[in-house]
Amino acid sequence: MQDRDGAYLLLRRSRRLFPFVETIFADGGYQGPKMTTALAKTGTWKLEIVKRTELHRFVVLPKRWVVERTFAWIARNRRLARDFERHARTVAAFIRLAMIRIMLRRLTRPIPCS
Repeated sequence: MQDRDGAYLLLRRSRRLFPFVETIFADGGYQGPKMTTALAKTGTWKLEIVKRTELHRFVVLPKRWVVERTFAWIARNRRLARDFERHARTVAAFIRLAMIRIMLRRLTRPIPCS
């Protein structure tokens, strides 16, 4: 199933879990009537398409770097660097543990006194 075709199911489940989300950032693959219909059926979200400005050069796109950076942080955990897990629940649990580890490290960081 393509991402755009599965968007309705994902958005329907996500609305109950994340009622505080107001804006969805997506790439150009999510443009079109299917995504517009899925958004209209599931809630009052605002869809913002992040477009490329230059095709053949590397340019950091707004908001996309946040996702890429988070994936890089998660990949530092040895267990998540490769696809070792057989079940999606196990992968989700290890991703949650990796993010908890990152958050705890930041929260317990000593604050320099001035």
